[in-house]
Amino acid sequence: MKVITGVGGWPSAIPAQARGAEAVGFDAITCGELAHDSMLTMTLAATATQRIGLQTSVTIAFPRSPMVLAMEAWDLQHLSGGRFCLGLGSQVKGHNERRFGGTWSAPAPRMREYIRMTHAVWDSWQHGTAPEFLGQHYTYTLMTPNFNPGPIPHERPKVGLAMVGPGMARVAGEVADVVMPHGGIMSDKYMREVLLPAIRSGLERSGRSWADIEIAESGYLILGETDSEIEQKALGMRRALSFYGSTRTYHKVLALHGLDELGMKLHALSLQGKWEEMRDTVTIDDILELAQTCSYDELPAFLHEHREYATRTGLGMPRETAEQRERFDDVLKRLQALDNAGVPRGLELAG
Repeated sequence: MKVITGVGGWPSAIPAQARGAEAVGFDAITCGELAHDSMLTMTLAATATQRIGLQTSVTIAFPRSPMVLAMEAWDLQHLSGGRFCLGLGSQVKGHNERRFGGTWSAPAPRMREYIRMTHAVWDSWQHGTAPEFLGQHYTYTLMTPNFNPGPIPHERPKVGLAMVGPGMARVAGEVADVVMPHGGIMSDKYMREVLLPAIRSGLERSGRSWADIEIAESGYLILGETDSEIEQKALGMRRALSFYGSTRTYHKVLALHGLDELGMKLHALSLQGKWEEMRDTVTIDDILELAQTCSYDELPAFLHEHREYATRTGLGMPRETAEQRERFDDVLKRLQALDNAGVPRGLELAG
């Protein structure tokens, strides 16, 4: 199993963060795209490291053209020596239209085309394939020598895809390399009953197998040694749940757990700008309805039993003291030694 950690913040801080993650022994680093550009972040991380994998998580796709992002990813794959994964996300309608000043259309079909055009561009540069992609949203029929960077001595970048709903999960099964369930609001129940079956459908549609994709483990998981520690961590998760739960895109997760009313309350409060009240609306019981719990030492066994489909995970453990660092190293090594099946129970593919 690959163990991943995040980097972020102002660009000046990224090289040191990336070197630190590599020195600790993580397999890959990811970065979000909230207040800082994800591609610049990964460029700085690439120049500061030698071994560790690099993945955006996520780069917002639709405000950028597929060609622009294909070029940036191609350069990053070359710069990093083949370590880059382009993790894409669609964002929601309001942000696309009102923050990015862009356009909005049904996100799943559009993302399918986006990734297919990106692949077509890379095929032109790596193999000399003719530019012949014609889609409803994107068209790629022109590539002249001046604009062709040419092949690189690495495979094309992997493409990861974030999702919350089954439509985007099917697209991930069809055309993505790395499946990235949205960690901000997710439960094991929703993952198993909604997303994994949709990913399977996408794999079947494209003639692929579970072996063709990597899946990041997902589902709220609270790591703690005592009831008191678990309770404190649950309290700390209220702000994130209130933020994501206020957006209707994520209400389907809450609805599966009978928390429809919570989602509507959070949405109404968000329209009034009552951010602190939103956090206080979320109770510990709400968090624990969505979350599972285990101790740090039990984490490898837990993931082997309850996340058998996953080949990627994060690990956040204290490392301030020598004892804590020794414990961290032990858990990290045991996680990296995990050989999960990569296939969800009950969702095997024939053949």
